[in-house]
Order: sequence, then C-alpha cells, then structure tokens
Amino acid sequence: MQILLIAATTPEIEPFTAAQPGIDVLITGVGVPSVLYHLQKRMQQIDYDFIIQAGIAGAFRYDIPPGQTVLVKQDCFADLGIEEKENYTPIFETGFADKNEPPFENGWLVNKADYLNTSALPLVKAITVNKVSDSDLQKQQFIKQFNADIESMEGAALHYICLQENMPFIQLRSVSNYVGERDKTKWKIKEAIENLNSELLKLINQLTN
Repeated sequence: MQILLIAATTPEIEPFTAAQPGIDVLITGVGVPSVLYHLQKRMQQIDYDFIIQAGIAGAFRYDIPPGQTVLVKQDCFADLGIEEKENYTPIFETGFADKNEPPFENGWLVNKADYLNTSALPLVKAITVNKVSDSDLQKQQFIKQFNADIESMEGAALHYICLQENMPFIQLRSVSNYVGERDKTKWKIKEAIENLNSELLKLINQLTN
C-alpha cells in the first residue's frame, strides 16, 4: 500500500519519521491554502492508496484531556462566512453556497473510511480555522454554530481534497490545549506529540500488515 503522511510542521511527526523512514512524508506548512496547494501537487505526481494527516489540535470539550489522540469523523471550513455586529453566520447559512453540494453533506466534509469504525480511538467532530485566537467571542460563536470537539488549521483541506478525488484518508489529531487557553504553561504539546506519534505508528502498522 502506497501511503502518504502529511503534517503541517516537521516536529509534529518527527518521532515517527525518525523511527519509520520508509513512509512518504509531505510537510505542507500551516494553514488551508498551503495544504490545498502542496497536497494537490503531490497527488498529481504520485498515485497513493491512502493519505494520513497527523497533527496537534485544540479542544473545545473539557472532557477531552490534553494529550488525548482522536480520529476526525467530519470537518468544515468554520470561519468561511459573514460576521455582523458580533454575530457570525457560516457561508452555508447565507444563501451563497449549497451545504449539500458534493463533497459537502449538510455543510460538513464527512470521512466514511472503514478504519474509523474499527479503531478504539474516539471519533470527533472538528472545525478548521484560518486564525487561532484566544478570543472568547470567536470561541462561543464556533461552539454555537458547529458544536465541534476540536479545531485545527488544516484538517478540512485534507477532507475536501480527498473527498473530491475519492482518496481514502484519515485525520489523526492529538489535543495539546483547550481552545482559547491563554496560559501556555497549561498546554501539553510534548505529551500530545508523543501520543500522536505512538498512535500513528499503530495506524501505519495496521494499514500495512
């Protein structure tokens, strides 16, 4: 099986790549535009069977502890919309876009990979944002509109491309902090990366054996 592993930054997957040098790796850079460009370019060059995106994320739910690794069932471009007088309306609620035009399902990019039904990891609903912020207003807007479990800056780009190209994929995330947490001494980036890479190794082994 030809697998491509992508991540926004090298440190997020460095423990895995140091131990498993044979897997194709693409460091896309941070943010949606970078993922859209670099992933599409690589997919035009090489025919892959499966794509894995691995990285850290922030959690909205306090019952998801920092360090927990999760699988993303569905994602969306959460900050694509209109904000007026501190009220935020997602693009699919404005009439400018059809929330059920493929690859979207009710505004979401849903992964239906069989692996999601066999893994012991929690399945979560994610949102993708272009701006990570400590703004409580932004946090509450996203909670109200999407009721998501975690947020990242790249996940929906993976879902969008892979669903459009009919490419099997997995988005694997480990929680490093709570969304809006200002005190970075409470962040668990080291633990999140350790757990992420441990689960990534298990995932690769299951897919290739």
